[in-house]
Amino acid sequence: MPSAVSQPVVAPLTRAAIFLVVTVNSGEENEAAVRTLCGDLAALLRAVGFRDLEGRLSCVMAFGSDAWDRLFGARKPKELHPFREIKGRHHAVATPGDILFHIRSTRMDLCFELATQIMSRLGGAVSAADEVHGFNYFDDRDLIGFVDGTENPVDQAAVNATIIGEEDAAFAGGSYVIVQKYLHDLTRWNELPVAEQERIIGRTKLSNIELDDAVKPSSAHNALTTIIEDGEQLEIVRDNMPFGDAGKGEFGTYFIGYARSPRRIEQMLENMFVGRPPGNYDRLLDFSRAVTGSLFFVPSATFLENVAAGIPVPSIAGRNSNERETEDNSKPRLSSRDGSLGIGSLKKEAGHE
Repeated sequence: MPSAVSQPVVAPLTRAAIFLVVTVNSGEENEAAVRTLCGDLAALLRAVGFRDLEGRLSCVMAFGSDAWDRLFGARKPKELHPFREIKGRHHAVATPGDILFHIRSTRMDLCFELATQIMSRLGGAVSAADEVHGFNYFDDRDLIGFVDGTENPVDQAAVNATIIGEEDAAFAGGSYVIVQKYLHDLTRWNELPVAEQERIIGRTKLSNIELDDAVKPSSAHNALTTIIEDGEQLEIVRDNMPFGDAGKGEFGTYFIGYARSPRRIEQMLENMFVGRPPGNYDRLLDFSRAVTGSLFFVPSATFLENVAAGIPVPSIAGRNSNERETEDNSKPRLSSRDGSLGIGSLKKEAGHE
């Protein structure tokens, strides 16, 4: 049996994204509708993405802990649990969310069309909890004016940072994702001298060069979000996006981080909100407030297709020891580079619809 194909967790960064979080309404018929969409998502993605093959449309579908229990039964990924709120100098809130759709493209209209088709297919089975339309801001900057995502791993390093291997072999090919929506007080932020802003972030604002350790405070954002374990830096893949509503004076960043273990991101958040050591918290939080927080598991694309086919979860995920011995799961497989779910036309549908 070949190893599972991952969803496009490490798809290239794009200029537009929609982050759609929904809750599944009670009722077996609603749960069945969600399981059906698991199998239909690849076809929806192909149909919308075919309108512009250079649009690099992709979609990741991920599930919260409670939804996993309802939809797929007791067997679940080892580290899947509800988002744990953090209370320190500031508060990382936990908010409802059963399913996350992370939709990316070079064009917002493609993102919007796919989101529309997904919600139309689900109908009354779900209720929208949050929807954010993100955009690329100049040269990959946040609305606070700094370049975001500089330290993202790339290529195989990104796969190694995000895709589960032998540590949870039953769910190899999957990933974890944490999302938070932050609102910025830009008026107060922009009143700070640039040099003070740079000390808070840990980088120069114009040139995006990391500050020397001799002058960078231990409370700098990039210092607190660097996690070293046994001499090795534990990396994650971020695909944060600015968003806003100028008419309402709302300016924010949608944080989304993928990792092969949620503990990496949880430790970063603990450092930010509580401090390392406690009290030495991230001063950026004096100007940026987290208003949502959710943890999801991203199953493999193979898992999604098999769920719709009615294959029990243990059969979807499990492999016997002989198969594992013949495969090197320590190097997880990269999902399709074109941003698709990477499972081909399993329903034998025509490429032109």
